[in-house]
Amino acid sequence: MAATASPGAGGMDGKPRTSPKMGATVFVQPLDLVKNRMQLSGEGAKTREYKTSFHALTSILKAEGLRGIYTGLSAGLLRQATYTTTRLGIYTVLFERLTGADGTPPGFLLKALIGMTAGATGAFVGTPAEVALIRMTADGRLPADQRRGYKNVFNALIRIVREEGVPTLWRGCIPTMARAVVVNAAQLASYSQSKQFLLDSGYFSDNILCHFCASMISGLVTTAASMPVDIAKTRIQNMRMIDGKPEYKNGLDVLLKVVRYEGFFSLWKGFTPYYARLGPHTVLTFIFLEQMNKVYKRLFLSG
Repeated sequence: MAATASPGAGGMDGKPRTSPKMGATVFVQPLDLVKNRMQLSGEGAKTREYKTSFHALTSILKAEGLRGIYTGLSAGLLRQATYTTTRLGIYTVLFERLTGADGTPPGFLLKALIGMTAGATGAFVGTPAEVALIRMTADGRLPADQRRGYKNVFNALIRIVREEGVPTLWRGCIPTMARAVVVNAAQLASYSQSKQFLLDSGYFSDNILCHFCASMISGLVTTAASMPVDIAKTRIQNMRMIDGKPEYKNGLDVLLKVVRYEGFFSLWKGFTPYYARLGPHTVLTFIFLEQMNKVYKRLFLSG
């Protein structure tokens, strides 16, 4: 599949588009909150608080009200402002520098590498907001005397620095960056493979229906591939110090303890809200890219 852009690219002029992402955060924030609560449910071999994602959503609404499902919105907006702006900026710069003198765009593998590099860099820059988001969305599940009680994202960042030190702002940055790399790689690889499979089946032609179905499959594969890394990130960023020692040593320790105490399939807690968030994004991304490919081929390769 030849492409002129990649997941993470900006608008049609190649410039970053942060405002729509921040606007979308208002709609996906409840999904983020439910996903995070699901991933923390049953931590340390405790009884699961929520049976399903729907049960989690209804329980949160009942206990915390409508405002409760928007807890951490300020952190979600800051995450988009930092992560997305950095990711799109890095992507645009690298894409332009690696474009040939005759205007030939980078090849597929190089675009994938650019996307993963931009995603990892953006994830590093956005980690402080991610830490605040995880903690703010997790607060409502704790007893009143154990809650951190951050008022907003800036209050959270200031208190984290004051109470735990600057390095805590980047707690979990390795799994956060790893998730960004996995998402970019899995989206690209699974979409290309799914599209080829559908075309080879003889039931699809290279049109929007095929792109939609391949994108849905890609979203499913990407969700499955990235969720174990995501749960490691969530738990590390939410953990407390116990007798001066952290609950988890690293991401691998999280995964081993989850499997040991909660079961192998607990690595995919919160699958439904995560897919509901990632699926539409994947579909829109690849349908947009396919249309851009057609325009590129018609304008520059047809002759």
